[in-house]
Amino acid sequence: MVDMPRHTSFRLCLDPSVEQVRVLSQHVGAARFAFNQALRLHKDARAAAECGRGRDSTPEVAAGLVSDGDVPGGNAPGAVRVPWTGFDLIKAFNAWKRSGAAGCRFVVDPDWTTRAEVTGLAWRDQVSAQVFEEACVDLGRALKAWADSRTGARKGPKVGFPQFKKKSTTGGSFRIRNKTTGYRPDIRIGDGDRLRSVSLPKIGVLRVRECTRRLRRMIATGRARILHVTVSRRASRWWISITVEAADLHPAARHASQPVEAGTGSPRPAGKGWVGVDRGLHALVVAGSSDGTEVLRVDSLRAFRSGLPRLRRLSKAVSRKKKGSKNRKKAVVHLSRQHARIRDRRRHVLHQVSNQLVKNHARLVLEDLNITGMTTNRKLSRAISDAAWGELARQITYKQAWRDGQVVLADRWFPSSKTCSSCGAVRKDLTLKDRIFECRECGLVMDRDLNAAVNLAAWAENHTPTVTDGVGRGVARVGDRQAVGPVKKAHRQDTPTHPGPSGRGGKGLDDVGTNLRPHPRSEPWTPEKGGVPQVSRLPKHAVTSRDGH
Repeated sequence: MVDMPRHTSFRLCLDPSVEQVRVLSQHVGAARFAFNQALRLHKDARAAAECGRGRDSTPEVAAGLVSDGDVPGGNAPGAVRVPWTGFDLIKAFNAWKRSGAAGCRFVVDPDWTTRAEVTGLAWRDQVSAQVFEEACVDLGRALKAWADSRTGARKGPKVGFPQFKKKSTTGGSFRIRNKTTGYRPDIRIGDGDRLRSVSLPKIGVLRVRECTRRLRRMIATGRARILHVTVSRRASRWWISITVEAADLHPAARHASQPVEAGTGSPRPAGKGWVGVDRGLHALVVAGSSDGTEVLRVDSLRAFRSGLPRLRRLSKAVSRKKKGSKNRKKAVVHLSRQHARIRDRRRHVLHQVSNQLVKNHARLVLEDLNITGMTTNRKLSRAISDAAWGELARQITYKQAWRDGQVVLADRWFPSSKTCSSCGAVRKDLTLKDRIFECRECGLVMDRDLNAAVNLAAWAENHTPTVTDGVGRGVARVGDRQAVGPVKKAHRQDTPTHPGPSGRGGKGLDDVGTNLRPHPRSEPWTPEKGGVPQVSRLPKHAVTSRDGH
């Protein structure tokens, strides 16, 4: 068996028949029904438990953050246990679907006596039982996220309590796990003579539009194992996402290590050092090395901006139709397809850019942008959301991990765009409309985005371990205060000290002052990196040679 440490997914477009569309719609409705019913059972159990607890309950139990079985006395006779986890919700739903509350019928005997016969959920055998179970698992995750958000265990924005799902003719999804029945799995790719097909239990063989050769070869050679599939309906089209547990990439596709360099004691990844990746609005990505070489420039696609006229026209068409009519449903489908077209165009470009970066460069450095704070700017929020900087960073991170590369985040307070990549001077008056960076100290004239990328690459070279000590621990470059660790009686600066005068940026070795950062409110607001204050003067970090000159 091959070690499979990573998870990936293959997204394919389905080509179902009319009968299969009806079956798929039944599974989508079953998943929505199970989620709503499990949520109702949870809320009813919480209401009954709160009525029986009285005043002796703890605040966590009263708020519903823990189950009765998790507290002393929760399993006492007569106590109501609240289904909280996915396993408890599955048990509660299975008990309900076989009870009389789910369904019963009246039977007339030959002696004309009428009696009630419990049937449970009559149509439960028409769909796969895993659809019900996975819906309960999703509800359990949602409840845990809400509880962790309330208690502070979950970082980020507050998560609300799960809501009931509404019926939709254009959306919805369900998930099926891959189980082995007999000698073959339930989910099969290219079964029989149809290579472009996916076989699912209770549904049958579904045709797909894309080629499945790569996935079939990975499964046949034992380099991939199907975990589960998710069938979704988006814009009246059916998609299937096949999640597999796959082996590592081929060694030829990963960043190989060069021989150990003299004096370092550790191998360095292949490539030409660090590459800074600057994300912007005019240019989506500008990548450059520390020596000032531009390695990649991709103009912004502006998928939403280009599709906005058609989006407005279709939105007006929907608003003019009568609610509940067939024409309105058709107009909604056309509008959803336009949204899907914009999303697919943006996703395609992001994948191309991220693939090109991780394939050609083993060391990448990104900016730690406050995207949430930047979207509060009313004039730039639409353009920032259309650029999808967060999605690009996510793709670069996991793809670089697959290839054994390195990705670091530069400090959010580092003014990469306003810093001269040659002398280290900072221009406080640089605005977003200035596309050319002109240094008033050394006279450097360079593209604004390229200058930021060069500064990011130099920052990474100055803040990452490059040599090892005698014990084998990583030690940063000489003068790097942050990477070495806490140092007593040292100057507060992010760059190597140099014996030059303090007026050229940074402090000399004989200076005894502390380069304090100004208070955040002492600087004017700027949209650069989400409105963070910038330092008026940055010590000389600039691009230096290996020998220190």
